[in-house]
Amino acid sequence: MTTRSHLFSHAPEWFELGSSQRTRIPARLHSWLFEPGSLTRRVRSLCSGEFHVRVLWQGWRRPFADESRTLNLRTSRLALVREVALQCGPQPLIVARSVIPASILRGAQRHLAYLGNRPLGEILFADPKLRRLGLQLASIGNETWWPELADAIVGARASERIWGRRSLYGVAHGNLLVAEFFLPSVLQLEAANKLPDAPEKM
Repeated sequence: MTTRSHLFSHAPEWFELGSSQRTRIPARLHSWLFEPGSLTRRVRSLCSGEFHVRVLWQGWRRPFADESRTLNLRTSRLALVREVALQCGPQPLIVARSVIPASILRGAQRHLAYLGNRPLGEILFADPKLRRLGLQLASIGNETWWPELADAIVGARASERIWGRRSLYGVAHGNLLVAEFFLPSVLQLEAANKLPDAPEKM
């Protein structure tokens, strides 16, 4: 069967915000998971000019079954799948998976199929008609990633779970899904940026 993702060996298990699992969210992740604005803008502000998007894979694929259900697509329907890492220099901070139905790629939104290394988030949040229609959360272990990703991209210990969010966005011609997973490195970079400057030596 054709690989449906170059990030995940199987679909993450998403849960709704009202679920009891919400109480397990680490406090340091709250502001990231519930960030109402552009994550790209927030990450860019941490990176001192070193921010860039690394495209891991992009092409037409059958989405995971739950993605098709969320987008009201037939399970046989293809969609444009884009998987990227938001990086500060060589360090991945966030990995993202976007699922864009073909019906979206019309009119002014045709350019979404040709983003290259441009961040999808900045383009979406520049659209005054953008609406977030739903938000789900997930907490995944290394067994969900492809093994080579767990080391090369995620860099997390086997016991460490990675939290993510999945947003359903409404745009002019329909809906699309954007899932984002926050790697330990983004919290480390944020903490480093909050450290007070070292005192000058006398």
